[in-house]
Amino acid sequence: MSRTVTLVLLDATGRPLGALPPFDVPEPWWQEAASIVDTVRRRHGLEVAVLRLLGADRPAPPGGHVRYLAQTADAPAVPLEPVAVDLAPHPLRLPWAQAGGPDRSVAWAAGELHRLGRRVTAVAQQRTWNLSAIWRLDTDHGPAWLKQLPPFARHEPMLLAFPADQGVGVGDDLPGDTNSLINGPRVLAADGEGRMLLEDVPGQDRYGAGEGERAAIAAGHHLVQRRACVVVGELVAAGVPDLRGAGLADWIRERLAGHDVSAAAALLDGLDRRLRQVGDCGLPDTLVHGDLHPGNVRGDGQRRVVIDWADSFVGHPAFDILRLTEDVDADAAARLVDAWARRWRTDAPGSDPRRAVDLLRPVAPLRLAAVYAMFLAAIEPSEHPYHVHDVPAALARAAATP
Repeated sequence: MSRTVTLVLLDATGRPLGALPPFDVPEPWWQEAASIVDTVRRRHGLEVAVLRLLGADRPAPPGGHVRYLAQTADAPAVPLEPVAVDLAPHPLRLPWAQAGGPDRSVAWAAGELHRLGRRVTAVAQQRTWNLSAIWRLDTDHGPAWLKQLPPFARHEPMLLAFPADQGVGVGDDLPGDTNSLINGPRVLAADGEGRMLLEDVPGQDRYGAGEGERAAIAAGHHLVQRRACVVVGELVAAGVPDLRGAGLADWIRERLAGHDVSAAAALLDGLDRRLRQVGDCGLPDTLVHGDLHPGNVRGDGQRRVVIDWADSFVGHPAFDILRLTEDVDADAAARLVDAWARRWRTDAPGSDPRRAVDLLRPVAPLRLAAVYAMFLAAIEPSEHPYHVHDVPAALARAAATP
């Protein structure tokens, strides 16, 4: 599957120029911008920055014919098709989706690298959508990454720096074939407004990791969570969302207000009672990654680094093992959960981790539905296709989970 792209161009002042002829790119995922930028450079000799999604011929990703708004400082040599484009401001438009936004962000990152004694030699836009904008900046001392976040995710740079300061999640040599696990890439700079500059993390994202590697990830992450148990107050005070106990039920209901929740009505009606039962299982609250699948772990054979902490919160540790075991067969998932439960029984004597997992199994997709609803509430309508179908799909999964 691929994408067909139509790029509507603005000039350096933000004035509309017209649309480039449609072209295909290999990745079907709408937020991926690198191949768009590369194709326009090869075909037309233009340097562009993709700003935001304008529309598509299908209701949701991936694939299809997708229209984006982009900006260029060059004079296109190819004839452009006249198009009507709505450039009216929107209160939820993110800084990187506005004319001039990418240039301002890259200039900030280049300035921070210069301050660190690193000269930028090349810049490549990687991704842009409602959840983040990402650029790779090559320097004379190796690559760095610029990531820009929406307001609801701005605790991530603090969280990446926090472990090094507090001894939470620092790399550990673990027994067996676990290598070491590090709680995120090193933060080189952050501006407090959503921009952060990250050191490069060698290796590959571990999509498709097998049971053995997932077991190693779970064992390393357990050390992070065990240490974080004693600093949850500091984490919350520093801005990490607080989804402990009954607060999780309130948070879910508030974000799902206005959505059709009839599919999961019974689960929602019994949510407070269920979470009280979870509390009776005796596990401590801790730092939860929130999206701990292998694709959010990078490895190079020597160490593993957990990336993308934008969905993190303080809450129950079972949410991460549930996410890590979502897409493996039932027997492998049971073994991974059993190992996770043994570790927590050792660290929390008298607790019942396995019962906590069983109780939270339908709550995990219910929480995810609320996360998607939060995304929708925070983005302008043209980008709703990214998530509008995710809320009902997650509610359906929650209702179908025993």
